[in-house]
Amino acid sequence: MKLVCSQTELSSSLQLVSRAVASRPTHPVLANVLLTADAATGRLSLTGFDLNLGIQTSLAAAVESSGAITLPSRLFSEIVSRLSSDSPITLSCGEADELVQLTSLSGSYQMRGMPAEDFPDLPLMQSGTPIRIDAEALVKGLRATLFASSGDEAKQVLTGVHLRLDDDGLECAATDGHRLAVLRLANITEPQAVASAELVAGEPFAVTVPARSLRELERLLSGRPSSEPLSLFCERGQVVVLWADQVLTSRILDSTYPNYRQLIPESFNRRIVLDRRGFVSALERVAVLADQHNNVIKISSDPAGGKVMIRADAQDVGSGSESLAAEISGEEIEIAFNVRYLLDGVKAMASDQVVLQCNAPTTPAVLAPVGEENPFTYLVMPIQIRS
Repeated sequence: MKLVCSQTELSSSLQLVSRAVASRPTHPVLANVLLTADAATGRLSLTGFDLNLGIQTSLAAAVESSGAITLPSRLFSEIVSRLSSDSPITLSCGEADELVQLTSLSGSYQMRGMPAEDFPDLPLMQSGTPIRIDAEALVKGLRATLFASSGDEAKQVLTGVHLRLDDDGLECAATDGHRLAVLRLANITEPQAVASAELVAGEPFAVTVPARSLRELERLLSGRPSSEPLSLFCERGQVVVLWADQVLTSRILDSTYPNYRQLIPESFNRRIVLDRRGFVSALERVAVLADQHNNVIKISSDPAGGKVMIRADAQDVGSGSESLAAEISGEEIEIAFNVRYLLDGVKAMASDQVVLQCNAPTTPAVLAPVGEENPFTYLVMPIQIRS
């Protein structure tokens, strides 16, 4: 294998695929990144794969001879990132040699690799008709829901984001058992692709993908914007996303996702409309005290005065309160929340105003942006106030 490529492109590609390299590999080769040079296409492909998440990308290269080898991801990335961007990089190794020579204008390095044959195959099923989804819209859906997934591996299916496709569009949902975020995106798929993805029983296509994999997908799509739609394949417990010159593969969480729609109340007897930025600022100020104790804040409505009071009491530390103007419908109420859950949801909205709807201090409250094109629902379970 012998090739010449750009330091800048190689470094950025390494940073991308290194996110799928195992930090605690079960086999030494899983700590490596796979390099595949193809003289016919004039491209160098890089792959990272930890058996759960795989990322592959490619860059233009002057390939003198084709070949493949794996190199230690961290060492390779650190060397390349420190080389001058003004100098192209030459990579070479003999046909049966595992010693790779890296040369730039400033110097040369040698790294011992492992055979490409030892690297596990990336699941690249591309059979059937792919589901083609608008990349920009999917990024919106992921940003609105990823934060609400659980970080507790014991909760299994709740560590993922549920993606559901039907004739009306895509729905993204995530919950950790304490809050639920749902965003509905209309008309972001090709109709024939959705039809082909329907199951035999006529049910809409639905899959739950680990949040870690989708965070990398969101980062990948955001880092290289393109008007080209992505192609999604789903088969044998794996999901494969193809987009531009990049591939992301991930295992699927195969447990049944909760019926989250039944958690959302059909109607509310109390409704509070607030300025979103003012609400965020007030919550952040009160959170300084709430963080000292248990993250609990109390929200009290005053319909007659058209105001809402946000209060935190940190035992043996102090207390604080903020007052905000609000449009209030329904009787007064005092309801308590984890302030971090509230902030996460309100910050995920882009509207000027947000509406908080609830029925009682012990039943779920729902926050939503006012006037947004894509319906976003953020449900938060209140905390019971002990008198």
